[in-house]
Amino acid sequence: MPRATNGPASRKRRKRVLLRAKGFRGFRSKLYRYAKDAVYKARQHEYYDRKKRKGQFRRLWIQRISAAVRNRGLSYSRFMEGLNAAGVEVDRKILADLSVNDSAAFDAIFDTAKSALESKAA
Repeated sequence: MPRATNGPASRKRRKRVLLRAKGFRGFRSKLYRYAKDAVYKARQHEYYDRKKRKGQFRRLWIQRISAAVRNRGLSYSRFMEGLNAAGVEVDRKILADLSVNDSAAFDAIFDTAKSALESKAA
């Protein structure tokens, strides 16, 4: 009796891995043995980088807000302190978008934060 190897399922599994490795360089996209490891590692990086992306965007928003606030004569940390003192609850994503696309609205928020800082100091 011939040995059963479940060939169709094995071939399907290997084909699935090789399809995921499409675009990798050299034998990492051609040979199952190496493609398997490359795909495994790539999926780990996918997972970690989805988490890292959130921090990268936060840093970008902070840079944009900081640049807009420094042009108006205040530091980022003092601006955020003024927003907290004024009770303004606008997240950094929205603030960064306003600083780039709607300077009038950002000016209004900036004036609110600055007046709250001045009243806090007095």
